[in-house]
Amino acid sequence: MLVREKEFYRKVFQISIPIALQSLITIAINLVDTMMLGRLGETAISGSALANQFVNVFQILCMGMGMGASVLVSRFYGQGDYGALRKAVTIMYRFCLVIAALFTAATLLFPQGVMRIYTAEEAVVREGAAYLEWMFPGYLLLGFSLTTTLTLRSVKKVTVPLLSSVSGLFLNIFFNYCLIFGKMGFPRLEIRGAALATMISRFFECAVICGYFWFVEKEVGYRLRHFFLRCGNLVREYFRVSFPVLVSDGLLALGNNAVAMVIGRMGESYVAANAITVMAQQLSTVLVQGISQASAILTGHTLGEGDVEKAQRQGYTFFFMGAVLGVLAGGFIIATSEIMIGFYNVSEGTREIARQLMNAIGVITFFLATNSILTKGVLRGGGDTRFLMVADILFLWVVSVPLGAMAGLVWKLPAFWVYFLLKADQVLKAVWCVQRLRSRKWIKAIHG
Repeated sequence: MLVREKEFYRKVFQISIPIALQSLITIAINLVDTMMLGRLGETAISGSALANQFVNVFQILCMGMGMGASVLVSRFYGQGDYGALRKAVTIMYRFCLVIAALFTAATLLFPQGVMRIYTAEEAVVREGAAYLEWMFPGYLLLGFSLTTTLTLRSVKKVTVPLLSSVSGLFLNIFFNYCLIFGKMGFPRLEIRGAALATMISRFFECAVICGYFWFVEKEVGYRLRHFFLRCGNLVREYFRVSFPVLVSDGLLALGNNAVAMVIGRMGESYVAANAITVMAQQLSTVLVQGISQASAILTGHTLGEGDVEKAQRQGYTFFFMGAVLGVLAGGFIIATSEIMIGFYNVSEGTREIARQLMNAIGVITFFLATNSILTKGVLRGGGDTRFLMVADILFLWVVSVPLGAMAGLVWKLPAFWVYFLLKADQVLKAVWCVQRLRSRKWIKAIHG
């Protein structure tokens, strides 16, 4: 049932470890922001955390575009069809430009309006709006970096994105220190300094990643002139595969924002506690993210080569790996919760809320790890994107968001149960997607 060939596991870790390390570095950048801003108080933490919820919507949409395109890129790469591969990348870039323009306009024109989506506390609104006002050029940089990184991963080029992220981390730490606190001759900008430091590191990462892909990389051979390719013959197939991915990830972004809206209306202490615990969850699941993306890429390659039975065995193997990693990650969160909470200068009430949230995350992480490797990996790599879209709509919006909102705003349940119900879709999807894997209906044909 499970794959036993050493070469398979070598490929998995060859792809997943650099991806996990890059995710870890991205989380470290956010952690540095949160910890440094934590020295300014709970209002600064809350403002930046809620402002980044809006940025995260854009980031998840870009991930949706990129992962949708990577289903095609991986399949075309397995087939050796580089012409169709380049067209898929071009379509992805064009949509990235459109979405980046929309988010930039919203941030420039309505920064306080954006913040009021998440909270009614005026002090938090002011801090968050100040953060967003310094972030507006970053959407295009972030969009191109993310989508290009996903393309490079799909063709087994993972080193350059990793190295750029390492360099970006050190840049971010340095400029955070200088600009938040006014060190080494720089002005003291506080929350604006955190935003500007993030902008500087994103500009660097975009220059390195896109510069490599557009001017240096030779196997795919994508160049700036390919922005103007005629892609009409592939647009329909791109939408068939990618649009459900974009919808699924867009719904995920909105679901995460619904969580933020519920927590934002439960008070500043809940917002600050959630900002602390999100970092713990992200840190514990970086390897899950790496294996999830590796499973999508390798599944696409295998199906591109036409070996359906091998793809099915790989699917069961990835599911088993997800279950093991979920147990380890959940245990890590619960075991280290006190240590992580201790890094922050917050009130005892906020600490108690954070403890409850940590325990809830520890339980949910097992199910999240299992279904992430299936939904964002194996099943997506098989082209089964429409099924996944239906699962996201059904479980997130029919179950999790209504129950979580009632638990937090009406029933006034403890923080543990509020978070658990807000994430109940992870439990339901884990069960449903295992059944989908067993059915073999997830393997879809893709045409160039």
